[in-house]
Amino acid sequence: MALFSDVCRSVRTLFGQCQRSTAAAAWIHIQSSRKYSQTAPEPEPVISDNEAINKTFVNRNPRNLEQMALAVKDRGWATVWPSRQYYHRLVFRRTQHHITAEVYSSDSIDPVLTCSTKEWALKRELGSTRSVAACRAVGEVLAQRCREAGITRIVYREVPWKFRSESNQTFWTAMKEGGIMLSEPRRKFI
Repeated sequence: MALFSDVCRSVRTLFGQCQRSTAAAAWIHIQSSRKYSQTAPEPEPVISDNEAINKTFVNRNPRNLEQMALAVKDRGWATVWPSRQYYHRLVFRRTQHHITAEVYSSDSIDPVLTCSTKEWALKRELGSTRSVAACRAVGEVLAQRCREAGITRIVYREVPWKFRSESNQTFWTAMKEGGIMLSEPRRKFI
């Protein structure tokens, strides 16, 4: 039995030496192949004219941030009437002889769009330039002009006792029926 255990021990030792020598030979082979190998050259990127990026970016639609309710609104003072938090504001005026409606941008003192019974095209179709029918006509024409200019949302704030009048209500209804929303979405803060 002792002879058998000595043979088993010898065989295990022989196998261990064989495994160690094979691992050492593989290690030496890897090291020598690394010494003689080179890294592959990096391929040059191919840039076509379609993928070239212009250094200056010009936004073709400067109102897209307004339409997404992301553009900055001027907060103004809390005591200022009317409030300065708008992108576009609608002003409706009645004088002794004419009716005028104007759309103002938040950063301009000049109106962006106007409609009045002073315009000959509107005046010749109306019997009176100050009646409730004239208010409706001004509202319809201004709504069409706003849609053509791409303005679909406008802030319309009026003093309550003026807003209750029949002419203001008719103008407001004509603007709504013309497809204009007379309020703006709440600003999103991201």
